[in-house]
Amino acid sequence: MSDRFAICHPITAAWEGGWSDHKADPGGKTMYGVTEAVFHAWLKAQGKAVRPVKSITKAEALAIYRKNYWDACGAPTLKPGVDLAVYDASVNSGVSRGLKWLKASIGSNDHSVTVKRICRARLSFMQSLKIWQSFGRGWGRRVADIEVKGVAMALGAMGATEKRIRADAAAEAEAAKKAAKTADTTAKTTGAGGVSAGGATAIDAGAMDPAALWVLGAIAALAIGAAVVLYVKKRAYDARAVAYAEAAA
Repeated sequence: MSDRFAICHPITAAWEGGWSDHKADPGGKTMYGVTEAVFHAWLKAQGKAVRPVKSITKAEALAIYRKNYWDACGAPTLKPGVDLAVYDASVNSGVSRGLKWLKASIGSNDHSVTVKRICRARLSFMQSLKIWQSFGRGWGRRVADIEVKGVAMALGAMGATEKRIRADAAAEAEAAKKAAKTADTTAKTTGAGGVSAGGATAIDAGAMDPAALWVLGAIAALAIGAAVVLYVKKRAYDARAVAYAEAAA
C-alpha cells in the first residue's frame, strides 16, 4: 500500500495554520499545529536543546506529524479516505481517540461509510467539550471538510466515477440542508416553549407553591438547554451542507 502522507497531510495542515496562543486552547503555544510541549519532547528525543516552538521549521513539523501522528495512528495501513479521517482526528484530538473512533466505525465494506462514522463520532466528542463555544464553528467546518474529502477518496478508491462522487456529494448536501432546517425549526419551538413555561406569564407566581415554581424553572432550563443543543447541531449540518455542496460543484 502506497504512503499517502503527502496527499493527506496538506489537507490537515491547512486547518492547523501557523502561530497560535489562544487563551482558551489547552495546548497553549502552537506553531504549524505543533504544541510547545510536543516540540520540546521531540527535540529531547533527538538529543537537541529545547527552544521556543515559534522557531520550529516546517521540516521539523513534518517529521513530528509523520512520526507522532501519521505512523502512530497506523494511517499507512488504512484505506484511502479512512486514513485521512483517522489521521486528522488524531492530530486534532489525540491518537488514542482517533484509533478509538476507527475501531468503533469499522464493519462496512463501503469505506465511505466508515469515514462518515468516524467524523460523526469525532464531532459528537467535540461538541461535548467546554471549549466548543470558542472553537466550535471552526471545528465543525474542519470535520465537514475532512468528511467530504475522505468520502471522495474512499469512493474513488473503490472505483466510483467522478459523476457518482459528485452525485453522492449533492445528495449529502441536500440531506444536510434538510436536517439543518429541521433542527432550526425544532430549536425555535423548543426554546420558545421553555421561555413561556419559565416565564409563566399567565400565572401569579406569588400564589404558587415554591416547589411548583422550581419545577417550572427546571422545565424552562431543560427546554432552553435542548434548544442550544439543536442550534449546535444545526451549525454542524450547515457546515456539512456547504462542504458537500462545494464538492458536488
